[in-house]
Amino acid sequence: MQAAVIHENGGPGVLRLEEVPDPGCPEGFVVVDAEAISVEGGDLLARAAGELPAVPHIVGYLSAGTVSEVGPGVAGRAVGDRVVALNAAGSHAARRAVPAAVTWPIPARLDVARAACVPVAFGTAHECLFTAGHLTPGQTVLIHAGAGGVGMAAIQLAKRAGATVISTASSDDKLERLAAFGLDHGINYAAESFVDRVNELTGAQGVDVVIDSIGGQNLVDSVGALAYRGRLVSVGAAARAGSAIEARSLWARNNALHGVFLGAALLAEYARIHPMIGDMLERVAAGELQVVIDRSFPLADAAAAHEYAESRKAFGRVVIIP
Repeated sequence: MQAAVIHENGGPGVLRLEEVPDPGCPEGFVVVDAEAISVEGGDLLARAAGELPAVPHIVGYLSAGTVSEVGPGVAGRAVGDRVVALNAAGSHAARRAVPAAVTWPIPARLDVARAACVPVAFGTAHECLFTAGHLTPGQTVLIHAGAGGVGMAAIQLAKRAGATVISTASSDDKLERLAAFGLDHGINYAAESFVDRVNELTGAQGVDVVIDSIGGQNLVDSVGALAYRGRLVSVGAAARAGSAIEARSLWARNNALHGVFLGAALLAEYARIHPMIGDMLERVAAGELQVVIDRSFPLADAAAAHEYAESRKAFGRVVIIP
């Protein structure tokens, strides 16, 4: 089969289209023939600096398609089922084997490309807002990188939960478009200080929750946008930089810093997380929540897909079609 593989870490150019052996189907697994691959932030990080368990290595969390083989001991999945599959690696390929337990049926009225974009973005956004952020109706949330996958999902979920939603993005055009998804106030971080603008919007009270997928200095600065007993949720490092937060900066307003990684939650709290993601798929299928796909690339152009995703030009999701 064909796959976009890496032999070493680096920029998008390290991705190569190669012929690799078809996957086996061990006990508890299913093989999924991919029809759409969602490019996730974690895929970009894994390509740039992740550990390579073998060479060549196939990066990627999420793909969706049709089950072509079912391993021994699997119940509830059959050949011909349409599913979304989530695993630590292997999505950038025409076919992959994954544990059946980390697949979800695709609702009949949901197309495969949008389905591929749901589990990580909406599952992560839900965890950030409600499990780590304890967001409740009437509170205010600041969502960084609102035009990205997690950001756009979080805007929609927060608005439907009765919150006032503030978000940052790299252009006024993106912010204007985000209004349709529930954004109340937009901040162009390239043109103004988001901390100053948040304090202006909230009468110097700050926000109850900040969702930060950028990291680096952005995470450090976000402390200044928090209200009393505000919650800062760290969920990514798009800036590719560490964050030296001084603990005492959280003391004055009794603030809290939380980390979120959906993969760890899925392993530790499977009985809660798996059905929550299934519910997100149903809500997208019903039209309550929206997935916006900005651009699609063929598997042969996986490097271009990664480059575009990293450019911050996208409004919504980037997908690869094998």
